[in-house]
Amino acid sequence: MPISQAFFKRSNAVLLAIGIVILLGIVATSLWLTAASERYFGQVIAAREIRSASANLISLVQDAETGQRGFLLTRDEEYLAPYLRAVAGFDDTLTRWRAAAVTVPQIEAQISKLTEQLRQKMAELASTVDLARRGDVAAALAILTDGKGKQLMDDVRDDFTQILDRSEAELRRAIEAQSAASMRLRWATIIGAVLLIGMAAAATWTILSYTNELTEARREVEALNTGLEERVRERTEALVKANEEVQRFAYIVTHDLRAPLVNIMGFTSELEATFKPIDGYVEAGEAATPEQREAAREALRDDIPEAVGFIRSSTRKMDGLINAILKISREGRRTLKPETIDLTKAAEAAAAAVHHQASGEDGGGIDVDSQVPRIVTDRLSLDQILGNLLDNAIKYRAPDRPVRISVRTRRAAAGRVQIEIEDNGRGIAPADHERIFELFRRSGMQNTTGEGIGLAHVRTMVRNLGGDITVRSQLGSGTTFTILLPLDLALHRRKTEA
Repeated sequence: MPISQAFFKRSNAVLLAIGIVILLGIVATSLWLTAASERYFGQVIAAREIRSASANLISLVQDAETGQRGFLLTRDEEYLAPYLRAVAGFDDTLTRWRAAAVTVPQIEAQISKLTEQLRQKMAELASTVDLARRGDVAAALAILTDGKGKQLMDDVRDDFTQILDRSEAELRRAIEAQSAASMRLRWATIIGAVLLIGMAAAATWTILSYTNELTEARREVEALNTGLEERVRERTEALVKANEEVQRFAYIVTHDLRAPLVNIMGFTSELEATFKPIDGYVEAGEAATPEQREAAREALRDDIPEAVGFIRSSTRKMDGLINAILKISREGRRTLKPETIDLTKAAEAAAAAVHHQASGEDGGGIDVDSQVPRIVTDRLSLDQILGNLLDNAIKYRAPDRPVRISVRTRRAAAGRVQIEIEDNGRGIAPADHERIFELFRRSGMQNTTGEGIGLAHVRTMVRNLGGDITVRSQLGSGTTFTILLPLDLALHRRKTEA
Protein backbone atom coordinates (compact mmCIF):
# COMPACT_ATOMS: atom_id res chain seq x y z
CA MET A 1 0.00 0.00 0.00
CA PRO A 2 1.49 3.38 -1.02
CA ILE A 3 2.48 5.76 1.77
CA SER A 4 0.80 9.15 1.43
CA GLN A 5 2.53 12.35 2.42
CA ALA A 6 -0.06 12.94 5.15
CA PHE A 7 0.52 9.44 6.53
CA PHE A 8 4.28 9.95 6.34
CA LYS A 9 4.12 13.20 8.31
CA ARG A 10 1.58 11.86 10.77
CA SER A 11 3.37 8.58 11.40
CA ASN A 12 6.76 10.22 11.88
CA ALA A 13 5.26 12.84 14.18
CA VAL A 14 3.62 10.06 16.22
CA LEU A 15 6.86 8.05 16.34
CA LEU A 16 8.82 11.14 17.34
CA ALA A 17 6.29 11.93 20.08
CA ILE A 18 6.43 8.34 21.35
CA GLY A 19 10.22 8.46 21.33
CA ILE A 20 10.19 11.69 23.36
CA VAL A 21 7.73 10.18 25.84
CA ILE A 22 9.92 7.07 26.19
CA LEU A 23 13.01 9.22 26.66
CA LEU A 24 11.30 11.31 29.32
CA GLY A 25 10.12 8.10 30.96
CA ILE A 26 13.69 6.77 31.06
CA VAL A 27 14.97 10.02 32.57
CA ALA A 28 12.16 10.22 35.15
CA THR A 29 12.52 6.54 36.11
CA SER A 30 16.30 6.87 36.39
CA LEU A 31 15.99 9.91 38.64
CA TRP A 32 13.36 8.23 40.82
CA LEU A 33 15.26 4.96 41.20
CA THR A 34 18.55 6.80 41.83
CA ALA A 35 16.89 8.77 44.62
CA ALA A 36 15.46 5.53 46.06
CA SER A 37 18.89 3.88 45.94
CA GLU A 38 20.41 6.86 47.76
CA ARG A 39 17.66 6.66 50.39
CA TYR A 40 18.25 2.96 50.97
CA PHE A 41 21.98 3.56 51.19
CA GLY A 42 21.29 6.14 53.91
CA GLN A 43 19.30 3.53 55.80
CA VAL A 44 22.23 1.09 55.50
CA ILE A 45 24.57 3.71 56.96
CA ALA A 46 22.09 4.45 59.77
CA ALA A 47 21.81 0.76 60.70
CA ARG A 48 25.57 0.40 60.76
CA GLU A 49 25.84 3.53 62.90
CA ILE A 50 23.40 2.02 65.43
CA ARG A 51 25.49 -1.15 65.64
CA SER A 52 28.70 0.81 66.09
CA ALA A 53 27.24 3.22 68.66
CA SER A 54 25.64 0.36 70.63
CA ALA A 55 28.91 -1.59 70.74
CA ASN A 56 30.80 1.52 71.91
CA LEU A 57 28.26 2.26 74.66
CA ILE A 58 28.10 -1.28 76.09
CA SER A 59 31.91 -1.47 75.97
CA LEU A 60 32.12 1.82 77.87
CA VAL A 61 29.80 0.58 80.65
CA GLN A 62 31.74 -2.70 80.88
CA ASP A 63 35.01 -0.75 81.20
CA ALA A 64 33.46 1.30 83.99
CA GLU A 65 32.31 -1.87 85.78
CA THR A 66 35.76 -3.46 85.39
CA GLY A 67 37.47 -0.40 86.87
CA GLN A 68 34.98 -0.31 89.77
CA ARG A 69 35.53 -3.95 90.70
CA GLY A 70 39.29 -3.68 90.45
CA PHE A 71 39.28 -0.70 92.80
CA LEU A 72 36.94 -2.36 95.30
CA LEU A 73 39.14 -5.45 95.42
CA THR A 74 42.50 -3.66 95.68
CA ARG A 75 41.64 -0.11 96.86
CA ASP A 76 44.34 0.93 94.39
CA GLU A 77 43.46 4.17 92.53
CA GLU A 78 45.26 2.95 89.41
CA TYR A 79 42.46 0.44 88.85
CA LEU A 80 40.01 3.35 88.58
CA ALA A 81 41.56 4.60 85.28
CA PRO A 82 39.08 2.64 83.04
CA TYR A 83 36.19 3.75 85.25
CA LEU A 84 37.20 7.43 85.13
CA ARG A 85 37.63 7.34 81.33
CA ALA A 86 34.20 5.71 80.99
CA VAL A 87 32.56 8.31 83.25
CA ALA A 88 34.19 11.14 81.27
CA GLY A 89 32.97 9.82 77.91
CA PHE A 90 29.62 8.40 78.99
CA ASP A 91 27.38 11.41 78.24
CA ASP A 92 28.86 12.01 74.76
CA THR A 93 28.70 8.31 73.85
CA LEU A 94 25.12 8.06 75.12
CA THR A 95 24.12 11.13 73.09
CA ARG A 96 25.65 9.69 69.89
CA TRP A 97 23.90 6.37 70.50
CA ARG A 98 20.50 8.04 71.02
CA ALA A 99 20.97 10.13 67.84
CA ALA A 100 21.74 6.96 65.86
CA ALA A 101 18.95 4.90 67.46
CA VAL A 102 16.12 7.33 66.64
CA THR A 103 16.60 6.60 62.91
CA VAL A 104 14.99 3.18 63.43
CA PRO A 105 11.37 3.72 64.51
CA GLN A 106 11.00 0.08 65.68
CA ILE A 107 13.34 0.63 68.67
CA GLU A 108 12.12 4.09 69.62
CA ALA A 109 10.21 2.74 72.68
CA GLN A 110 13.37 1.07 74.06
CA ILE A 111 15.55 4.17 73.85
CA SER A 112 14.15 5.87 76.96
CA LYS A 113 14.05 2.62 78.94
CA LEU A 114 17.63 1.66 78.10
CA THR A 115 18.85 5.21 78.73
CA GLU A 116 17.40 5.09 82.24
CA GLN A 117 18.93 1.66 82.89
CA LEU A 118 22.35 2.88 81.76
CA ARG A 119 22.14 5.94 84.00
CA GLN A 120 21.08 3.73 86.94
CA LYS A 121 24.03 1.41 86.32
CA MET A 122 26.48 4.32 86.16
CA ALA A 123 24.92 5.76 89.35
CA GLU A 124 25.32 2.39 91.11
CA LEU A 125 28.98 2.22 90.05
CA ALA A 126 29.55 5.80 91.18
CA SER A 127 27.98 5.15 94.60
CA THR A 128 30.17 2.07 95.28
CA VAL A 129 33.33 3.89 94.21
CA ASP A 130 32.41 6.88 96.39
CA LEU A 131 31.78 4.63 99.43
CA ALA A 132 35.08 2.83 98.91
CA ARG A 133 36.96 6.13 98.61
CA ARG A 134 35.44 7.25 101.95
CA GLY A 135 36.62 4.00 103.52
CA ASP A 136 33.27 2.25 103.79
CA VAL A 137 34.33 -0.74 101.68
CA ALA A 138 31.85 -3.07 103.41
CA ALA A 139 28.89 -0.95 102.32
CA ALA A 140 30.26 -0.77 98.81
CA LEU A 141 30.70 -4.55 98.64
CA ALA A 142 27.19 -5.03 100.01
CA ILE A 143 25.80 -3.02 97.11
CA LEU A 144 27.98 -5.00 94.73
CA THR A 145 26.87 -8.40 96.08
CA ASP A 146 23.15 -7.77 96.49
CA GLY A 147 22.58 -8.82 92.84
CA LYS A 148 20.73 -5.70 91.69
CA GLY A 149 23.69 -4.35 89.77
CA LYS A 150 24.20 -7.71 88.02
CA GLN A 151 20.50 -7.92 87.15
CA LEU A 152 20.57 -4.36 85.83
CA MET A 153 23.62 -5.14 83.66
CA ASP A 154 21.95 -8.32 82.37
CA ASP A 155 18.85 -6.27 81.42
CA VAL A 156 21.04 -3.75 79.62
CA ARG A 157 22.76 -6.53 77.67
CA ASP A 158 19.41 -8.10 76.73
CA ASP A 159 18.03 -4.75 75.51
CA PHE A 160 21.18 -4.07 73.51
CA THR A 161 20.94 -7.56 71.96
CA GLN A 162 17.35 -6.80 70.84
CA ILE A 163 18.40 -3.45 69.40
CA LEU A 164 21.30 -5.02 67.51
CA ASP A 165 19.00 -7.77 66.17
CA ARG A 166 16.50 -5.18 64.92
CA SER A 167 19.19 -2.97 63.43
CA GLU A 168 20.65 -6.06 61.68
CA ALA A 169 17.21 -6.84 60.24
CA GLU A 170 16.87 -3.21 59.10
CA LEU A 171 20.33 -3.39 57.55
CA ARG A 172 19.45 -6.52 55.55
CA ARG A 173 16.13 -4.98 54.45
CA ALA A 174 17.85 -1.77 53.27
CA ILE A 175 20.51 -3.72 51.37
CA GLU A 176 17.88 -5.85 49.65
CA ALA A 177 15.83 -2.76 48.77
CA GLN A 178 18.91 -1.03 47.36
CA SER A 179 19.73 -4.06 45.21
CA ALA A 180 16.12 -4.20 43.97
CA ALA A 181 16.22 -0.49 43.05
CA SER A 182 19.44 -1.02 41.09
CA MET A 183 17.89 -3.98 39.26
CA ARG A 184 14.78 -1.97 38.39
CA LEU A 185 16.96 0.89 37.12
CA ARG A 186 18.85 -1.49 34.84
CA TRP A 187 15.68 -3.05 33.43
CA ALA A 188 14.01 0.34 32.97
CA THR A 189 17.00 1.52 30.94
CA ILE A 190 17.15 -1.69 28.88
CA ILE A 191 13.42 -1.68 28.12
CA GLY A 192 13.49 2.03 27.27
CA ALA A 193 16.48 1.50 24.98
CA VAL A 194 14.72 -1.36 23.18
CA LEU A 195 11.60 0.77 22.73
CA LEU A 196 13.64 3.70 21.40
CA ILE A 197 15.45 1.45 18.95
CA GLY A 198 12.07 0.09 17.89
CA MET A 199 10.77 3.63 17.30
CA ALA A 200 13.91 4.49 15.31
CA ALA A 201 13.52 1.31 13.23
CA ALA A 202 9.85 2.10 12.53
CA ALA A 203 10.73 5.68 11.58
CA THR A 204 13.53 4.43 9.35
CA TRP A 205 11.21 1.96 7.63
CA THR A 206 8.63 4.69 7.01
CA ILE A 207 11.23 7.12 5.70
CA LEU A 208 12.90 4.55 3.46
CA SER A 209 9.54 3.34 2.12
CA TYR A 210 8.51 6.90 1.38
CA THR A 211 11.91 7.58 -0.17
CA ASN A 212 11.61 4.52 -2.42
CA GLU A 213 8.20 5.67 -3.56
CA LEU A 214 9.58 9.12 -4.33
CA THR A 215 12.36 7.53 -6.33
CA GLU A 216 9.91 5.40 -8.28
CA ALA A 217 7.71 8.43 -8.92
CA ARG A 218 10.70 10.37 -10.23
CA ARG A 219 11.62 7.55 -12.60
CA GLU A 220 8.07 7.40 -13.94
CA VAL A 221 8.00 11.16 -14.50
CA GLU A 222 11.33 11.00 -16.34
CA ALA A 223 10.11 8.09 -18.52
CA LEU A 224 6.75 9.70 -19.36
CA ASN A 225 7.77 13.35 -19.61
CA THR A 226 11.19 13.35 -21.23
CA GLY A 227 11.70 16.64 -23.01
CA LEU A 228 9.13 18.65 -21.04
CA GLU A 229 9.77 22.34 -20.45
CA GLU A 230 11.97 23.87 -17.76
CA ARG A 231 9.29 23.86 -15.07
CA VAL A 232 9.11 20.04 -15.08
CA ARG A 233 12.90 19.81 -14.92
CA GLU A 234 12.92 22.07 -11.89
CA ARG A 235 10.30 19.92 -10.20
CA THR A 236 12.36 16.81 -10.84
CA GLU A 237 15.48 18.43 -9.38
CA ALA A 238 13.47 19.40 -6.31
CA LEU A 239 12.37 15.79 -5.88
CA VAL A 240 15.97 14.59 -6.12
CA LYS A 241 17.08 17.07 -3.48
CA ALA A 242 14.17 16.12 -1.24
CA ASN A 243 15.08 12.47 -1.67
CA GLU A 244 18.70 13.12 -0.67
CA GLU A 245 17.64 15.15 2.34
CA VAL A 246 15.23 12.45 3.52
CA GLN A 247 18.01 9.86 3.26
CA ARG A 248 20.39 12.10 5.22
CA PHE A 249 17.68 12.72 7.78
CA ALA A 250 17.13 8.96 8.15
CA TYR A 251 20.84 8.46 8.77
CA ILE A 252 20.93 11.27 11.34
CA VAL A 253 17.93 9.92 13.22
CA THR A 254 19.34 6.38 13.37
CA HIS A 255 22.97 7.38 14.02
CA ASP A 256 23.13 10.67 15.95
CA LEU A 257 20.21 9.83 18.22
CA ARG A 258 21.49 6.29 18.83
CA ALA A 259 24.98 7.40 19.88
CA PRO A 260 23.88 9.08 23.15
CA LEU A 261 21.57 6.14 23.81
CA VAL A 262 24.50 3.72 23.55
CA ASN A 263 26.39 5.96 26.01
CA ILE A 264 23.45 5.79 28.44
CA MET A 265 23.36 1.99 28.17
CA GLY A 266 27.13 1.70 28.64
CA PHE A 267 27.35 3.95 31.65
CA THR A 268 24.28 2.32 33.21
CA SER A 269 26.16 -0.99 33.08
CA GLU A 270 29.22 0.74 34.52
CA LEU A 271 27.05 2.23 37.27
CA GLU A 272 25.78 -1.26 38.11
CA ALA A 273 29.34 -2.57 38.32
CA THR A 274 30.31 0.34 40.58
CA PHE A 275 27.98 -0.91 43.31
CA LYS A 276 29.92 -4.19 43.68
CA PRO A 277 32.69 -2.77 45.94
CA ILE A 278 30.00 -1.02 48.01
CA ASP A 279 28.08 -4.30 48.40
CA GLY A 280 31.30 -6.05 49.38
CA TYR A 281 32.08 -3.40 51.98
CA VAL A 282 28.56 -3.54 53.44
CA GLU A 283 28.51 -7.34 53.56
CA ALA A 284 31.93 -7.45 55.24
CA GLY A 285 30.68 -5.17 58.01
CA GLU A 286 33.15 -4.71 60.85
CA ALA A 287 35.50 -7.19 59.19
CA ALA A 288 35.90 -4.97 56.13
CA THR A 289 39.51 -4.48 55.05
CA PRO A 290 41.01 -1.02 54.38
CA GLU A 291 41.08 -1.94 50.69
CA GLN A 292 37.33 -2.67 50.73
CA ARG A 293 36.60 0.61 52.51
CA GLU A 294 38.74 2.57 50.07
CA ALA A 295 37.13 0.85 47.06
CA ALA A 296 33.64 1.65 48.40
CA ARG A 297 34.63 5.24 49.14
CA GLU A 298 36.12 5.69 45.64
CA ALA A 299 32.97 4.24 44.05
CA LEU A 300 30.73 6.66 45.96
CA ARG A 301 32.96 9.70 45.51
CA ASP A 302 34.22 9.27 41.94
CA ASP A 303 32.74 6.43 39.88
CA ILE A 304 29.02 6.89 40.57
CA PRO A 305 29.01 10.72 40.02
CA GLU A 306 31.04 10.23 36.83
CA ALA A 307 28.60 7.65 35.41
CA VAL A 308 25.55 9.74 36.36
CA GLY A 309 27.19 12.81 34.80
CA PHE A 310 27.78 10.98 31.50
CA ILE A 311 24.17 9.71 31.49
CA ARG A 312 22.87 13.22 32.05
CA SER A 313 25.17 14.59 29.34
CA SER A 314 23.86 11.98 26.87
CA THR A 315 20.22 12.80 27.68
CA ARG A 316 20.95 16.50 27.18
CA LYS A 317 22.60 15.67 23.83
CA MET A 318 19.52 13.68 22.73
CA ASP A 319 17.27 16.54 23.83
CA GLY A 320 19.35 19.02 21.78
CA LEU A 321 19.20 16.80 18.68
CA ILE A 322 15.43 16.35 18.99
CA ASN A 323 14.89 20.11 19.45
CA ALA A 324 16.99 20.83 16.36
CA ILE A 325 14.98 18.32 14.30
CA LEU A 326 11.75 19.90 15.53
CA LYS A 327 13.04 23.36 14.57
CA ILE A 328 13.72 22.25 10.99
CA SER A 329 10.36 20.44 10.88
CA ARG A 330 8.46 23.52 12.09
CA GLU A 331 10.10 25.70 9.43
CA GLY A 332 8.92 23.32 6.74
CA ARG A 333 5.33 23.57 7.98
CA ARG A 334 5.21 27.36 8.46
CA THR A 335 2.83 29.23 6.14
CA LEU A 336 4.74 31.68 3.94
CA LYS A 337 3.38 35.21 3.46
CA PRO A 338 4.68 36.74 0.21
CA GLU A 339 4.97 40.55 0.31
CA THR A 340 6.89 43.25 -1.50
CA ILE A 341 10.21 43.86 0.22
CA ASP A 342 12.84 46.53 -0.37
CA LEU A 343 15.77 44.19 -0.86
CA THR A 344 18.35 46.95 -0.44
CA LYS A 345 16.93 48.00 2.93
CA ALA A 346 16.63 44.39 4.04
CA ALA A 347 20.32 43.74 3.25
CA GLU A 348 21.39 46.99 4.95
CA ALA A 349 19.32 46.19 8.06
CA ALA A 350 20.87 42.71 8.32
CA ALA A 351 24.36 44.23 7.89
CA ALA A 352 23.66 46.90 10.52
CA ALA A 353 22.71 44.25 13.08
CA VAL A 354 26.26 42.81 13.04
CA HIS A 355 28.21 45.83 11.76
CA HIS A 356 29.63 46.63 15.21
CA GLN A 357 31.26 43.18 15.32
CA ALA A 358 32.91 43.64 11.92
CA SER A 359 33.98 47.29 12.22
CA GLY A 360 35.70 46.99 15.58
CA GLU A 361 39.10 46.57 13.87
CA ASP A 362 40.91 48.83 11.40
CA GLY A 363 40.01 47.83 7.87
CA GLY A 364 36.99 45.76 8.92
CA GLY A 365 33.39 46.34 7.86
CA ILE A 366 30.44 45.30 5.71
CA ASP A 367 29.69 46.62 2.20
CA VAL A 368 26.23 46.39 0.56
CA ASP A 369 25.92 46.63 -3.23
CA SER A 370 22.30 46.09 -4.26
CA GLN A 371 21.13 46.33 -7.87
CA VAL A 372 17.73 44.74 -7.28
CA PRO A 373 15.50 47.23 -5.40
CA ARG A 374 12.45 45.04 -4.70
CA ILE A 375 11.45 41.42 -4.40
CA VAL A 376 8.22 39.60 -3.49
CA THR A 377 8.95 36.95 -0.87
CA ASP A 378 8.44 36.00 2.79
CA ARG A 379 10.01 38.71 4.97
CA LEU A 380 10.69 36.56 8.06
CA SER A 381 12.47 33.86 6.06
CA LEU A 382 14.58 36.39 4.12
CA ASP A 383 15.65 38.19 7.32
CA GLN A 384 16.60 34.90 8.96
CA ILE A 385 18.59 33.78 5.90
CA LEU A 386 20.61 36.99 5.71
CA GLY A 387 21.09 37.15 9.48
CA ASN A 388 22.34 33.56 9.71
CA LEU A 389 24.86 33.95 6.90
CA LEU A 390 26.22 37.25 8.24
CA ASP A 391 26.48 35.78 11.74
CA ASN A 392 28.48 32.85 10.31
CA ALA A 393 30.81 35.22 8.48
CA ILE A 394 31.55 36.97 11.79
CA LYS A 395 31.81 33.75 13.80
CA TYR A 396 34.23 32.02 11.40
CA ARG A 397 36.47 35.02 10.76
CA ALA A 398 40.18 34.56 10.11
CA PRO A 399 42.19 35.34 13.26
CA ASP A 400 45.00 37.08 11.39
CA ARG A 401 43.02 39.82 9.56
CA PRO A 402 40.09 42.20 10.05
CA VAL A 403 36.78 40.79 8.88
CA ARG A 404 35.48 42.15 5.55
CA ILE A 405 32.04 41.17 4.24
CA SER A 406 30.35 42.08 0.94
CA VAL A 407 26.62 41.69 0.28
CA ARG A 408 25.66 41.88 -3.42
CA THR A 409 22.30 41.47 -5.18
CA ARG A 410 21.98 40.96 -8.95
CA ARG A 411 19.30 39.88 -11.39
CA ALA A 412 19.65 36.33 -12.70
CA ALA A 413 18.06 34.39 -15.54
CA ALA A 414 14.51 32.98 -15.49
CA GLY A 415 13.04 35.71 -13.30
CA ARG A 416 15.33 35.18 -10.36
CA VAL A 417 17.53 37.29 -8.09
CA GLN A 418 21.04 36.33 -7.01
CA ILE A 419 22.23 37.30 -3.52
CA GLU A 420 25.93 36.84 -2.73
CA ILE A 421 27.49 37.10 0.74
CA GLU A 422 31.27 37.04 0.51
CA ASP A 423 33.71 37.14 3.44
CA ASN A 424 37.47 36.93 3.93
CA GLY A 425 37.24 34.37 6.74
CA ARG A 426 39.06 31.12 7.29
CA GLY A 427 37.29 29.33 4.42
CA ILE A 428 35.86 25.85 3.96
CA ALA A 429 37.59 22.79 2.52
CA PRO A 430 36.08 21.66 -0.84
CA ALA A 431 35.23 18.25 0.63
CA ASP A 432 32.93 19.99 3.13
CA HIS A 433 30.99 22.20 0.70
CA GLU A 434 27.93 19.95 0.75
CA ARG A 435 28.44 18.61 4.25
CA ILE A 436 27.99 22.02 5.92
CA PHE A 437 24.33 22.07 4.81
CA GLU A 438 23.58 18.79 6.55
CA LEU A 439 21.90 18.74 9.93
CA PHE A 440 24.32 18.52 12.91
CA ARG A 441 27.38 18.71 10.64
CA ARG A 442 30.14 21.31 10.98
CA SER A 443 33.36 21.99 9.11
CA GLY A 444 36.90 22.77 10.12
CA MET A 445 38.29 23.41 13.59
CA GLN A 446 35.51 23.37 16.23
CA ASN A 447 36.64 26.35 18.33
CA THR A 448 33.29 28.17 18.29
CA THR A 449 29.98 27.25 19.85
CA GLY A 450 27.26 25.78 17.66
CA GLU A 451 25.13 22.70 17.04
CA GLY A 452 25.46 22.39 13.27
CA ILE A 453 21.88 23.40 12.42
CA GLY A 454 22.33 26.97 11.14
CA LEU A 455 23.12 26.27 7.48
CA ALA A 456 20.70 23.33 7.37
CA HIS A 457 18.01 25.75 8.55
CA VAL A 458 19.09 28.33 5.94
CA ARG A 459 18.89 25.78 3.11
CA THR A 460 15.43 24.68 4.30
CA MET A 461 14.19 28.29 4.27
CA VAL A 462 15.76 29.05 0.88
CA ARG A 463 14.13 26.01 -0.70
CA ASN A 464 10.80 26.87 0.92
CA LEU A 465 11.09 30.19 -0.91
CA GLY A 466 11.53 28.34 -4.20
CA GLY A 467 15.28 28.88 -4.44
CA ASP A 468 18.61 27.24 -3.77
CA ILE A 469 21.90 28.04 -2.06
CA THR A 470 25.46 27.08 -3.01
CA VAL A 471 28.92 27.83 -1.66
CA ARG A 472 32.35 28.61 -3.14
CA SER A 473 35.34 28.51 -0.82
CA GLN A 474 38.94 27.51 -0.25
CA LEU A 475 40.68 27.08 3.07
CA GLY A 476 42.29 30.36 4.10
CA SER A 477 40.73 32.35 1.20
CA GLY A 478 37.26 33.25 2.47
CA THR A 479 33.81 32.01 1.52
CA THR A 480 31.00 33.12 -0.83
CA PHE A 481 27.41 31.92 -0.36
CA THR A 482 25.19 32.37 -3.42
CA ILE A 483 21.40 32.37 -3.03
CA LEU A 484 19.01 32.15 -6.00
CA LEU A 485 15.42 33.22 -5.27
CA PRO A 486 12.42 33.91 -7.51
CA LEU A 487 11.72 37.64 -7.86
CA ASP A 488 8.04 36.98 -7.14
CA LEU A 489 7.32 34.10 -4.73
CA ALA A 490 3.54 34.29 -5.26
CA LEU A 491 3.94 33.98 -9.06
CA HIS A 492 6.45 31.16 -8.66
CA ARG A 493 4.05 29.20 -6.43
CA ARG A 494 1.19 29.60 -8.89
CA LYS A 495 3.37 28.25 -11.70
CA THR A 496 4.62 25.27 -9.72
CA GLU A 497 1.12 24.41 -8.47
CA ALA A 498 -0.41 24.67 -11.94
